[in-house]
Amino acid sequence: MRFDTVIQNGTVVTATDTYASDIGILGGKIAAIAQSLPVEGADKLINAAGRMVMPGGIDVHTHLHLPVGSVRVSDDFDTGTRAAAIGGTTTIVDYVTAYRGEDPMDALATWRRWAEPSCVDYGLHMTFTERVPDRAI
Repeated sequence: MRFDTVIQNGTVVTATDTYASDIGILGGKIAAIAQSLPVEGADKLINAAGRMVMPGGIDVHTHLHLPVGSVRVSDDFDTGTRAAAIGGTTTIVDYVTAYRGEDPMDALATWRRWAEPSCVDYGLHMTFTERVPDRAI
């Protein structure tokens, strides 16, 4: 099998194990993890000897693009997720706020539009400022 990138000689760290291994990346995704992977045809080789290789982090509590009164938090989905990716976070979960009198589905549509420039995977978590009408469920 041919890989775009092979990370060699690293110490892979997961939630349950730590072991010496190579990682083969194809199309931007991990395609193989093994003691020794073929490097022929790889566009990039990374020697991770003496280093730990860990999966991307997940930040389950973010507030990007959030309006607070007449201002917004300093990071939107572009700048916030760009910084997250640089720091090794590959997934975020952001809070959608449905304000008083706002249809929750409209709020969700707004956050989805704001999230379009995201550099990482994302999920959305809805918060409400009032009881949600039965028709909205």
